[in-house]
Amino acid sequence: MKIKIGCMLAVLLLAGCAKEQQPPPQTKVIMNRPSMEYLNAGTPPETGYNSYIRSASNNYGIDETLIKAIIQVESGGNPRAVSKSNAVGLMQLKASTAGRDAYRQKGRYGEPTTEELKDPAVNIDLGTAYLSILRDQLADISNPQTMRYAVIVAYVNGAGAMLRTFSPNRKVAIDKINALTPEQFYQHIQRKHPAPQAPRYLWKVNNAYLAMLQ
Repeated sequence: MKIKIGCMLAVLLLAGCAKEQQPPPQTKVIMNRPSMEYLNAGTPPETGYNSYIRSASNNYGIDETLIKAIIQVESGGNPRAVSKSNAVGLMQLKASTAGRDAYRQKGRYGEPTTEELKDPAVNIDLGTAYLSILRDQLADISNPQTMRYAVIVAYVNGAGAMLRTFSPNRKVAIDKINALTPEQFYQHIQRKHPAPQAPRYLWKVNNAYLAMLQ
């Protein structure tokens, strides 16, 4: 009887040791990239490119927070993002349109390469240069908040298309814009802009901008 009890104790001890020696199950960590739902939730991720943003903001006189908000909405901070329409990098620039315009503004010919646009420093510099082009095209808008809204809409769909929602005549369009409050301008874009992405884009970038100011 003592032998049986001894054997049973030995078996239990061995089983306990074997159980303790088993390695713990591996924990699987999933790193999710920012989704548009997250980006629009009012909790902006850190871009990690603040020195480039600050430099571009100082060089071109563009609001640093606006640059960050556009980066957040356009790419979620992914410098190698490429859209179906071949917009590239943090600020989602198309080489043959915004890229070419920014090159010309800087006194350069041609257009940037895809690899150049995937470089965060180059992309932020050219994207901010393009924002400054749009600002200059809309320089007759007198209210700073309305100007910010107008530049955001122009960034996604062009300054001409935005102005034509008010009048085919540029001067008349500017006069109509200046007669509106910023909120009235915002609502006009939401109701009247023919391109469906323009009102959505204004809403997204403005939400991101306001969240970053908090």
